[in-house]
Amino acid sequence: MPRRPEIQPPDPGLLILASLSAGPKHGYAITQDVRAFAGVGLGPGTLYGAIARLEDRGLIEPVESGDRRRPYRLTAAGRTTLEGQLTVLERLTSTALGRLAVV
Repeated sequence: MPRRPEIQPPDPGLLILASLSAGPKHGYAITQDVRAFAGVGLGPGTLYGAIARLEDRGLIEPVESGDRRRPYRLTAAGRTTLEGQLTVLERLTSTALGRLAVV
């Protein structure tokens, strides 16, 4: 029986940007949202490593909070980056699905 190829989950940074597109969230809320819409679990190391990289690139920023949790939100650059990446993925998906339908 042929082995089914393993499908890699989307980039954690893209998943986090997509989650924050709905509004500011702290880390745990991001992981719950990503699990709900993408079916992907982000471990703490993956989550906070990706958050640090996104923050360093100016794509997200922390939001003031009276709570001990640290929420993040998209910046204008983060919104632009997310829109660009989603446009590319939409084109890729549409092209590939169209080609598969022909085969």
